Amino acid sequence: MANPVGEDNWVAYVDQLRRDARDLEACVRVVEAFRRATLAEPGSLKVWIEYCEYFWSLYTDCEHANLPGWSSEEIQMGRETFTFDGALNLWQEGYEAVQYRLDDSHELWNRWISLELDCLRRTVTEAGVRRITHLFKDRLAVPHATWDATSQMFSSFLSEYNRHGYESEMQRVTNDAKQAKRSYDLRDPWETKLAAARRAADPDAVRNVLSEYLEWEIRTLKSKQHVRDAPVNFQICLGLFSRALTGPLAADESTWLDYVVLISTTHSDLKTGRSAVPAALVPNMLDLLQRAVRHVPWSGPLWARYILSAEEAGLMFTDIETIKHAATDSAQLDRDGMASVLEMYAAWCGYLKRSAMKASATEEEIDVAEVGLPSAIEDVRHWGKRKYGDQYQGDPDYRLEKILIQFLTEKKDDIEGARQVWEELSRVPLHANSYDFWLNWYLWEMMVFSAARSKSRSPVPLSQGLPVPTFATRVFNRALQVRTVDWPERLMEVYLRHCNDYEPAETLREAHDTIYKTRKGVAKRRAREAAQAAQAAAEAAEAPGMQAEDQFMTDVDGATSTSPGSKRKRESTPDVEEDATGHKRAKSEAPAGDEPKRDRENTSIWLADLPVDTTQTKIKQFLHGYGRIVNIDIKKGDGSAVALVELGSPDDARSALLRDGRYLGQNVVRVSPATDCTLFVTNYPPEADEQYLRGLFEKCGEIFGVRFPSLKYNTKRRFCYVTFRTRAAAAAATKLDGKSLESGKYRLVAKFSDPAARQQRHGAQAEERELHVVNLPRGVSDDDVRGIFSKAGRVVSVRLPRTMAGHTTGTAFVVMETREEAKEAIGTLDKLIFGQHPIKVELSRPPVAKTTATTRAARPSTMSPEPGPSGSSTSTPPPAPADIAARTIAVLNVPDTMTDARLRTVLAAAGVPVDEAVKFVLHPKHGGAVIEFATQAAAGKASLAVDGVEVDAPAGPDGISDGAGKRKLKTGTVQELFRAKGEKRVDRIDKPAAASSQASASSSESGSGLICDTDQHHVCYVDAAAFTFCARKDGGSGSGAAQLSNGEPAAKSNADFKKMFLSSAGGGQSSAAAGTGADGEKAAQDGTN
Repeated sequence: MANPVGEDNWVAYVDQLRRDARDLEACVRVVEAFRRATLAEPGSLKVWIEYCEYFWSLYTDCEHANLPGWSSEEIQMGRETFTFDGALNLWQEGYEAVQYRLDDSHELWNRWISLELDCLRRTVTEAGVRRITHLFKDRLAVPHATWDATSQMFSSFLSEYNRHGYESEMQRVTNDAKQAKRSYDLRDPWETKLAAARRAADPDAVRNVLSEYLEWEIRTLKSKQHVRDAPVNFQICLGLFSRALTGPLAADESTWLDYVVLISTTHSDLKTGRSAVPAALVPNMLDLLQRAVRHVPWSGPLWARYILSAEEAGLMFTDIETIKHAATDSAQLDRDGMASVLEMYAAWCGYLKRSAMKASATEEEIDVAEVGLPSAIEDVRHWGKRKYGDQYQGDPDYRLEKILIQFLTEKKDDIEGARQVWEELSRVPLHANSYDFWLNWYLWEMMVFSAARSKSRSPVPLSQGLPVPTFATRVFNRALQVRTVDWPERLMEVYLRHCNDYEPAETLREAHDTIYKTRKGVAKRRAREAAQAAQAAAEAAEAPGMQAEDQFMTDVDGATSTSPGSKRKRESTPDVEEDATGHKRAKSEAPAGDEPKRDRENTSIWLADLPVDTTQTKIKQFLHGYGRIVNIDIKKGDGSAVALVELGSPDDARSALLRDGRYLGQNVVRVSPATDCTLFVTNYPPEADEQYLRGLFEKCGEIFGVRFPSLKYNTKRRFCYVTFRTRAAAAAATKLDGKSLESGKYRLVAKFSDPAARQQRHGAQAEERELHVVNLPRGVSDDDVRGIFSKAGRVVSVRLPRTMAGHTTGTAFVVMETREEAKEAIGTLDKLIFGQHPIKVELSRPPVAKTTATTRAARPSTMSPEPGPSGSSTSTPPPAPADIAARTIAVLNVPDTMTDARLRTVLAAAGVPVDEAVKFVLHPKHGGAVIEFATQAAAGKASLAVDGVEVDAPAGPDGISDGAGKRKLKTGTVQELFRAKGEKRVDRIDKPAAASSQASASSSESGSGLICDTDQHHVCYVDAAAFTFCARKDGGSGSGAAQLSNGEPAAKSNADFKKMFLSSAGGGQSSAAAGTGADGEKAAQDGTN
C-alpha cells in the first residue's frame, strides 16, 4: 500500500513499516512515511500523535542507547538525526496543524506539554519557564473544549514556578482569552449535539450533525456580523473540515465540494481584497484537490475542478495530462454512471479548447486540440458502450461536441466540419427528439450566416438579391420530420418566424404547408398521448395502493402508526364534512367554489440567474402576456436569485419557456420547466421537521423548498412535498424510497409528486355495498346477522366489532354483493325488530377526519378515575375543576402545519416538562394546543419556558423564501386559544384578498353546543364567544374562584405562574390557582378533552 487513503490506512501502513524496522535506515524510511502521511492527511490528529510519539521514542532510545541490533555508528547517527530540538519542534508542528480541532486537539497538546514540563522539572531555567508560559498563553488564546482544564494547568504551573507574577499573568491570560471563550460558547450547542450523537453510537446521526455544523460554520464565516473574528472563524472552520474529512465524512463527495468551494471563493476574495482572512491561512487549491480526488475518485466535479485549477495555476500540458490520465485510470470514475466521466472529459476538452483559442496559442497547442477533442469524444463513446452497451446514446447536453464545434468554427474556420458534427448528433434519437437540440443547431447556423454576411462574402445562395440562410431553414425541415420530438409546437413557431424574417414568399408558403400538416399530426399524437395517460390513470386507480394524500403512516411491519392514546380506526380517513342530508362528503382545505385541483408539478417553471433584488412585480412584468401567474416563490442567493413560478395551465408553462435567454435588468434569465422536481414524501418520523427532511435529502442535490400541509381539517396528515432545484436531484432523491429510518421503525416513501395519480376510493364502502347496522342484541353472532341480511341478497361478509373483553358492541358491518342489494336491505330491514331491538340499517360512511390530536399519559392520581365495573367511579374522588385549570396551560401561535409530535419535541427542547403532561391536545384550527400537567409546579415551569420559543413557520406572502419563516410561541388562557381564529394562508397571488376576509368572517361566527364529560359528571353549555358555564350535576356551585365583573375568568399572567412555581414545592394550591374563575376552570378542563 504505497499510497494509502485515509488516516486509518496511513496509520496501518506505517505501523507495518515500524514492525519491520530493524536498523537506522529502516527507521528513517518510517519517518519519511509519516511525513508523507501528514502531507496526505494534514489535519489528522491520529497521524500526528503517532508521528510525534514515534519520533520522540527514537530520540529517547538513541539517547539511552536502547536499540538492540544497532551498531555504535548507527546510534551516533541516530542521535544526530533524531535530536531533542527536532522532537520538540515536531510536537509543535503537529499541534499547530490540529490546534483548531475544538473537541480533541487537547489530546496532542496534553502529551506535548507534559513532556515540556518533565524537561523543565529536570532542569529549571528562566528560559524554560518563559517558553512554557508562552506555550500556555498561546494555547489559552485558542478555543477548545478543555479550556478550563488548560487554565487550571497553567494556574498550577504559575503557582510552582512564578508565584510573584501569578495574578498579573492570570489576569492577562483571562483578558486575552475572551475571544476564544466567546468563539467556543458560540459553537458549544453544536459540540454538545455532536458528542451526544457519538455517545449514542449512531453513525448516521454523527454524519448529519457534522454536515449541519459545517453549513453553520460556513454561514458564520460569511456573516458580516462576525467579520471582526474572521481569521479565527476561518481556522475553526478548517479545523472542523479536518475533523469531518479525516473521520465520518472522509468519503462524502458533497463535503469535499463544500470545502473546495470555500477555499476557492476565499482565494477569489483575497485577489479582490474582499477577504479579511490572511493569505497564509488559506490552503493551496491544488494540494486540496489532490487529496479530494484520492478520497472520492468517483467524483467528476472534483476531477473537473482539479484540471481547471491546474490550468489556472499555469501547470504544463504534461502535468494536466497526468491528472486526466489519473482520472481515467481510476476504476471508480464511472461508479455512479457516466455523469462523472462526462464532467471530467468536459473539463479536459475545455482546457484543450482554451489553450488552442488563446491569442498566443502555438501550432502545437492547436494541433493537440485538433486531435485531442475528437479523440475525447470517441473515448467517451467507447466508455459508454462498454458500460451500457447499445443503450448508451451519449451526453444529453452534448458538451464535448459543443466544444469541438466551437473550436472548428472559431479557430479552424471549418464550417463544414462543424456542420458534420451537428449531422452526426441529429442521427442519435436522444438528441433528435429534443426541441432544444434543433434550436441550438439553428442558432449556430444563424451565427454562421451572420458572420458570413458581415464579411461581405456569402457562401449561401441569393434569392431576389437578398442573402438567404438556407442551412438554417434546412434544420427546421429536418426537425419537423422527426415525429417524436418533444415540443414540436415551439419548433413550428420559430420556423414560421424565421421564414417570415429571411425567406422568400415561395419558401414561406411551403413552410405554412409543412406546419399545417405537422400540426394535424401533432394534434393526433397529443390525443393519443392523452388517451394513454387516461388509461394509465384508470389502471392505477384500479390497482391497490395508497392515497396520494391524507393517508395513515405505516411502519415496516404494516401496522398503522397513530398518536399515543388515539383510537384505532377501521380504515384511513379523508377530510370530510357533513352535507345538508347528514351524509359526509370530502372536504377541501379551502372550501370556496368548485375550483379544479392545482397541478403545480406540471404548470411550474424555473427562472434562474435573476437579479438579487427581483420582486414578484418584476417577475409579473417579465412574464406578462405569457400566461396567468398563480404563484411566485423567490429564493435569493449570493449575487442572484431563483424563482419558482406556478402558472395557470401546462400550456401557459410551455409558453413562458419562450422567455428563456431574455434580459431582466442586466441579467440574462434562464427559463426551464420545473416538471419532475417535486417529490411526495411520507412515512418519516412524526417529530421530523424541515431541518430533518433537508438533512435526509441533502446529498441528493439542492433543495428549493419543503411544503407541509395544513392540519386544520385533519391532524393525521403526515406528509410533505420536497421541491428540488433540478430534475437530477429529485431523481436521486427517489432512490431513497424505501429507506429504513430509526432502526427500521419507518420505511420512507419518496416518489415523484403527481396530482393525477391520486387514486379514487374503491372497495365495498366506496361502491355503497357496505352497510352499518346499529342496535343489535349484545349476544348476536355472525351467522345470525348473515341469516337476516341474506333475505335481501348475497352477503359477502359480516364483521362484528368487539371489545377487548370479546363482547360485541351492538353494531355490525355487512357487505352485500351489489349496490342494489344493499339498497334493498336498507329498505326492508331498517327499523326491523330483531331480538326485541329495533335495528337501524344505513350505508357505511368513512369516519370523520379529526381536527384535534390528543395524547394522554398514563393516568396519574390527579386525573379523573376510570369508571368501575358497575359504571360508577372508584372511591378516589375526582379532581376539582379549579385544580384542573391550575394545572392547564394553552400554547398559542402554533403553525397549523406543526404536528403534535413535532410540537412536543420543540417544547421538550425548550425545557418544558412534557413528560409530566397528562393530556396534550393540539388545535390546529385555533393555532395552538392545550396541555394539562400532573402538577401545578410543572404547569408553572412550562409557562415560563414556552414564551419566546421560536419555531419554523410557513414563509410570508411576499414570495421570498430565503428560509422558513420564524414565529414565537406564547402562553395564554384556554379562552384566548378558542377565541383565536387560526391562520389563513393563501399560497397564490392570483386571488383577490376578499376571499380570505370572507373566510375569516365566517370563522368568527359564534355558536353554542352541549358538552358532556362522563368521567367528571359535569355538564356545561359552551358559548364560543363568552364560555359561560352552568352548575355541576352534583350540586356544587363551582363558584369558589374569583371572576371578573363581566363573568370572564381572571387570566393567569407569567408573574402568576412564576409565583406559583416558586411557592408550590409541596404541591399545594397557589394563589394563581385560587385566582382562576370557575368558568375558566371548566373551560380548561373541557379544552383538554
